[in-house]
Amino acid sequence: MARADSRLPQLLDAAAAQFALKGFQAASVRDIVQAVGMLPGSLYCHFATKDELLLAVYAEGVRRITLAVDAAVARQTEPWRRLEAACAAHLESLVDRSAYALVVTSVTPASVPAVAAQLRALRDGYERRFIDLVAALPLAGRGRRRSLRLMLMGALNWAPVWYRPDGASTPRQLARAFVRLLREPALSDAGSR
Repeated sequence: MARADSRLPQLLDAAAAQFALKGFQAASVRDIVQAVGMLPGSLYCHFATKDELLLAVYAEGVRRITLAVDAAVARQTEPWRRLEAACAAHLESLVDRSAYALVVTSVTPASVPAVAAQLRALRDGYERRFIDLVAALPLAGRGRRRSLRLMLMGALNWAPVWYRPDGASTPRQLARAFVRLLREPALSDAGSR
């Protein structure tokens, strides 16, 4: 893993920018280190492989999203409001188009087999928050919770593809709408027609 060095944050930033711009496979070590004024071989003083560098960038991206979500949830006590706050913070983190957020949403464990288990562990650790938030909801039956969580996470994680900053809804408004769809049965609309 990474060694302590004052240039490490710049190296991670440069790697995140290159991975976000070109994709992990196409981003070259030369381009990454050049951005921080290092020689290509200098990367290996910090990381044994480019895959390990990706893992560090991904971990930093997950850390940033986690901090935002945890802070938002901490300000709420009611279960539905906690879920809505988490969704809003998650969306805001993803649609800000930061290089770290783009790496987190574009890299899948299957695309980097050498560090797939570690990427999966980071993702699962983060998603544990949503498992707990959905578990706290006053819903009938247990089987429905997993499906609702997976559907919600899919919608949230796909948002960077379709979200437009100049669109009709802010991330907070979208989060409110997503949670409302989970909370209010779709059939209640049909009965009122």
